Amino acid sequence: MKRSKHSYNHRHSHSRTKTAVTVAASILLIFIGFVALWISTLQIPDVGSFTSRKVSTSTKIYDRTGNVLLFDTGANARRTVIGLADMSPYVLKATIAIEDSNFYNNSGIEPLSIIRAILADLSSGGYEQGASTITQQVVKNSLLTTDKTITRKVKEWVLAVKLTRVMSKDDILRTYLNEISYGGTIYGIEAASQQFFGHPAKDITLAEAIYLAAIPQAPTYFSPYGTHKEALKSRAETVLKRMHELGMVTDDEYKAAAAEKVTFLSKNSGGIKAPHFVMYVRDYLVSKYGEDMVSTGGLKVITTLDYEMQKKAEEVITNFSPSLAKNYNASNTAMIAIDPKTGDILTMVGSKDYFDNTIDGNYNVTMAKRQPGSTLKPFVYATSFKKGLTPETILWDIKTEFSTLCNPDGKPKNPTDDPEKVCYSPGEYDDTFEGPISIRKALAQSRNIPAVQALYIAGISDTVQTAEDMGLTISSPDRCGLTLVLGGCEVSLLDLAGGYGVFANDGVRNPQRTVLAVYDQSGNIIEQASQNPVQVIPAEIARQVSSILSDTNVRMDSLKPIGESVGRVVAIKTGTTNDYRDVWTLGYTPNLVVGAWAGNNDNVPMQHNVAGLIISPLWGAFMSKVAKNFPAESFVPPPQPLTEGKPVLRGIWQGGITYQKDKISGKVATEYTPQQTKEDVIFNDVHSILYWVDKDNISGPAPMAAANDSQFPYWEYAVGEWLKTYKTAHPDFQNPMSVVIPTEKDDVHIPQNLPSISIKLPTPGMLIDPKQSLQVELLNTGRYPVQKTEVYMNGKYITTAYNNPLNFSFVPNDVGNVERNNVLSITLYDTIFNKVQATTTFTTNIIGTTTSNSN
Repeated sequence: MKRSKHSYNHRHSHSRTKTAVTVAASILLIFIGFVALWISTLQIPDVGSFTSRKVSTSTKIYDRTGNVLLFDTGANARRTVIGLADMSPYVLKATIAIEDSNFYNNSGIEPLSIIRAILADLSSGGYEQGASTITQQVVKNSLLTTDKTITRKVKEWVLAVKLTRVMSKDDILRTYLNEISYGGTIYGIEAASQQFFGHPAKDITLAEAIYLAAIPQAPTYFSPYGTHKEALKSRAETVLKRMHELGMVTDDEYKAAAAEKVTFLSKNSGGIKAPHFVMYVRDYLVSKYGEDMVSTGGLKVITTLDYEMQKKAEEVITNFSPSLAKNYNASNTAMIAIDPKTGDILTMVGSKDYFDNTIDGNYNVTMAKRQPGSTLKPFVYATSFKKGLTPETILWDIKTEFSTLCNPDGKPKNPTDDPEKVCYSPGEYDDTFEGPISIRKALAQSRNIPAVQALYIAGISDTVQTAEDMGLTISSPDRCGLTLVLGGCEVSLLDLAGGYGVFANDGVRNPQRTVLAVYDQSGNIIEQASQNPVQVIPAEIARQVSSILSDTNVRMDSLKPIGESVGRVVAIKTGTTNDYRDVWTLGYTPNLVVGAWAGNNDNVPMQHNVAGLIISPLWGAFMSKVAKNFPAESFVPPPQPLTEGKPVLRGIWQGGITYQKDKISGKVATEYTPQQTKEDVIFNDVHSILYWVDKDNISGPAPMAAANDSQFPYWEYAVGEWLKTYKTAHPDFQNPMSVVIPTEKDDVHIPQNLPSISIKLPTPGMLIDPKQSLQVELLNTGRYPVQKTEVYMNGKYITTAYNNPLNFSFVPNDVGNVERNNVLSITLYDTIFNKVQATTTFTTNIIGTTTSNSN
């Protein structure tokens, strides 16, 4: 019979399939054989050595000197071994539910979980997926290292299976619950229960049990004394849901535990120093090296903390806290100190008492997001300076409506709207208005309305960008709008201090550092701090801000004695929130930044008062103790004020049309008129700054269509209302009917009237002895007598001769900077401030020892 083609193909296809299966099975068997052979070569510890615990070496955290021990992760370790009968059943169920729900049925490992972990690790290229059962965790903590390698993981699997064969499940669970870390020095369920709740483990409630089961996954991160309490709560809720899903709790138990509020006892010190800082550093170390390495890896950590300074901060806060609580209802205080030249955190006090549970003292307020009040104003003005405003620029401290939902008079455009909700017209802390005011004075005295105007001109997004460039993270800036400048959005004290450090350091940001070096237990350095300075704002902008905040001529009266007490030139800025929930003082020298805060962790308002009277004295007391330990440095002066350009940018509020005349001739100044004899002539024409400058091109021409700016009618209305009152008090102040600028020009300061001098002595190239007096003789043939002569040698200023400006002497060696070939430069001023320059040279036969004074 003839075979069908279909039958033939079917048999051959079946044959090929059998062959493929056979080959695949053979390959799998060969692979399994190789794996088995590899496993057989591994040096796997004997389960019989389980009772011989591995030696764990604690991590030690030191101050910046390496001599003061701040914290030892193994010091005062607490562990009390108990049996399962002495543990609450809720603890056993909660632990099994979240860690190993099939604990009593598995062989010590979960093959499917292992496969999932392997696949995940292969896809990620690492060995991060644990897939650890309770038995595996006992093996890992007792018999193996903490290295994240596939070899260690295989050993863990093999030993877990072996351990399950030689120990009962109850004994494995008892061992786990007696030895697992619950953070810091707390090991085992009994110690954890006593520490956290003050009662033995057998009395643990269901609500407490889910928290205890939640902690071991990451004891530092989930610590009830740390800054991730919401994450701990979320994980505890996950434990409870899992218990409910597994039928370990009834519906009623589930609901009751979910509704119960769990309260943790205050933390014992355990010999810790600078606890907020230590926990901040520990969080960093755990995130980088892992919990096991930090707890038992024997690391030696040298931090940035200056412990002597830390003690002074704690002492000052302790001394001031009673009066702050009594007089202002401020139950808590925090302080931070940073070296702006390195970014090193030198001091961190996160609350007045880390161990005071009544104020949630272990919460680190230096990292809390809170409304900063006026401490954001320097960042706004810095941005406005970048745009082209100057410290002399005139803004208006007058009652002003800023909301376009309202009319310029402050009434809602929609009569049904509530003006409290739709209008925005901030007041001043002293309930007064200064009128036209320079930015220098407005910032120094923390005036609110000029700051809002500056923010509008600078731009909200650009201001936020400036702040972020300087190291600040501002919470939800988009929702704040113009209230940003008055502290409408939250920021941390730590970020603020870092940002002020940029001002202190000429616009250079050094990211904050807490760790200088980390050594492993063999003494090998595994981490070394480095600096990464970045110029985030121009140096001249930082100098302008520092110049304002350190200017005692415009400083608020309440801050003057505080600044004087420091004994250094110091920049200071305060901040108070509208509802008096937060008061701040930030201040700095060129080499130290200190920030202080007072308030209540629960946001209860304080007694109404300004920051200068609440927190600034505390800030000053600390600064006066520590600033003297740093070299005395002065701020680099900012650029000189503008002498030409728009009057509003030069401190002139009366009008925008001016000309400069010469004081001597009384005529229009020219390019030959000295700056000393120029005088502004102003035609009264009073307007808001938006009339004279385009906020998008400040140095450019006045806007042709200023009325198109949404804020223009509001600011103009406010100025107009103010001007009515001003004219009543100053009846002579009137706007001219017309403006006529004279055409006659200065005919005194002209080229032919310039001084003409020649240097008679020393003659060019003259050889002199630098130890002897060098005679200088000048000849003036100019029209006007000589007023003074400035002398420079090799570019260095020497002296100014007044009494006899044409004939004087000096000893080169007394000046210093003597070379073999020297240049002598003379600048001569006549009595009408004309000036002329001349130079000559001289040589020396010996170079004497030069001396100079410098700071």
